Amino acid sequence: MTVVSVSMPDSLLDRLDEFAEEHGYTGRSEVVREASRNLLGEFEDKRLEGRELMGVVTVVFDHETSSAEERMMSIRHDHEDIVVSNVHNHVGDHYCMELFTLEGTLAEISTFVGKIRATSDTLSVDYSVVPIDDFGAALAE
Repeated sequence: MTVVSVSMPDSLLDRLDEFAEEHGYTGRSEVVREASRNLLGEFEDKRLEGRELMGVVTVVFDHETSSAEERMMSIRHDHEDIVVSNVHNHVGDHYCMELFTLEGTLAEISTFVGKIRATSDTLSVDYSVVPIDDFGAALAE
């Protein structure tokens, strides 16, 4: 097995080690391997391929210590063909939440989510994807 060096903040490494211990993993490498498989498999759902999808992406960041908001708007403009709406909210004393509603293919939404996740200083990135044609089927019943 190839050994890979990865850079991460000490706080994330501490959380990774605690998670490994609490959940019975043999070590951080096992956790990183499983997380990598899960991340890579997220957008490999064959049931979603070739369908028009709706996606909702929620991002939280600290507006006092980051330039994440500027990066979010850049990504939004780069993908304006799939961004249906974008809402910006203030949460707590110094956090911001961006909510993106998307319509597009699996590949388009996957690319968008990947760019959002790659933005430094984000505290949380969550998303969901639903086939738009499922709504029509549900209404017809």
